[in-house]
Amino acid sequence: MTSTGPAIKGMLTRDALVRLAQRGEIDTVLVVLTDMYGRPMGKRLDAGFFIEEVVVSGTHSCDALLASDMEMEPVSGYDFSDWSRGFGDMHLVPDLETLRVASWLDRTAMVQCDVYTNEDGHEPVSVAPRAMLRRQVDRATAMGFEVFAGSELEFYAFTDSYRAAASAGYAGLERSGWYNADYGVLQGARDEALSGAVRRHLRDSGVPVESSKAEAGSGQHEINVQFADVLTMADRHAVYKQCVKEVAEGLGVSVTFMAKFDNDHNGSSCHLHVSLRRDGEPAFADGDGRSNTFRWFLGGWMAHAAEFMPFYAPTVNSYKRYRPGSWAPTELAWAEDNRTTAFRVVGRGESLRIECRLPGADCNPYLAYTAVLASGLDGIERQIEPPEALKHSGYSASGLPALPLTLREGSASFRESDFVKKALGEDVAAHYAHFFESEQAAFDEAVTDWERRRYFERI
Repeated sequence: MTSTGPAIKGMLTRDALVRLAQRGEIDTVLVVLTDMYGRPMGKRLDAGFFIEEVVVSGTHSCDALLASDMEMEPVSGYDFSDWSRGFGDMHLVPDLETLRVASWLDRTAMVQCDVYTNEDGHEPVSVAPRAMLRRQVDRATAMGFEVFAGSELEFYAFTDSYRAAASAGYAGLERSGWYNADYGVLQGARDEALSGAVRRHLRDSGVPVESSKAEAGSGQHEINVQFADVLTMADRHAVYKQCVKEVAEGLGVSVTFMAKFDNDHNGSSCHLHVSLRRDGEPAFADGDGRSNTFRWFLGGWMAHAAEFMPFYAPTVNSYKRYRPGSWAPTELAWAEDNRTTAFRVVGRGESLRIECRLPGADCNPYLAYTAVLASGLDGIERQIEPPEALKHSGYSASGLPALPLTLREGSASFRESDFVKKALGEDVAAHYAHFFESEQAAFDEAVTDWERRRYFERI
């Protein structure tokens, strides 16, 4: 169960939904699951039908959603489902803990679903991202821990509409800012029509917001939502991303959550902040110091980071963030409040937490947090010690463990890892190895604009 409940503005119970439907304030329920890219996929149901039928019996979707690429083309080679199996149905069970108003949409509520193989509801689809995170949360619970997390998610905003951007081949777009304005309130004001609308819609849709700010790149922004238990945070992350895109659509502008949209501009990250509690008390803190639990969790997280790299950096584009001086890490190290390392330790006492700076804004939050917990909990179980903290810039250090610098390298580390197979199960590990390798293969076959510009005339 998630910790989100109807006490948070915008969250709904079934009875509250009934009342809103009777008054005509809600007539549509958007029922979604998350695909392998982290995208909400689903269908819009009549609110009355949802209340009377789907709350009780669930609904269905095609299992191709967990065996398709970015273009929604089914990909052969998955054991879970492919053309030879005929692409049957999955059973979707709404998690009513996630039922919320989607205030940016007209008279619409939204609910996230858990996915099962059939209607008896006893066998979760093992490769469904939310199910994968649930298994790691259950493991943490069995060890006596509650996991809390926060996603810091960045994006670039453009004055072009999505349709205009697509017509232009996503080239020559006009960013909403024309100079770097990190923390700049003037740039924040220029984009307040977007950021302000998103803040208010998230607040009214069960996603409590802390702040928004202009980020380091021109036209780049960050909106921070309040931390929560890790499953709730992953759900909020998915809602946040969809809300930003759809509000932008309504305003006739566009945003991108690409990890690196342009050679000459900083990438967009998704920094993950994670802490543990035991019996309601912070498990990372030991008085004014740090506990063994903290140290071992960090040690495990770092020890398995390279093996789980595609869960943090899932696309060919993801790896182009990792450049010196880019605010993204280039080596595997940790330090105290240092933004040049892959792991940054901040806070003290109840606020003590580990920030991982590996993921880009393109990460699937369910997969990223799955990797975090699988790695960190293994660190606690095996008492894995982290290396010494770095005392200077991660960009000038030498002799540090290197990170995979391409999806090809990351996919190879993932497929070859015995730990990944043990943590996820061999079937799930093989499914996602095929997913990442298929993404790489699609890029390998593509002729890019860079190639045409370089070779068309001069070769």
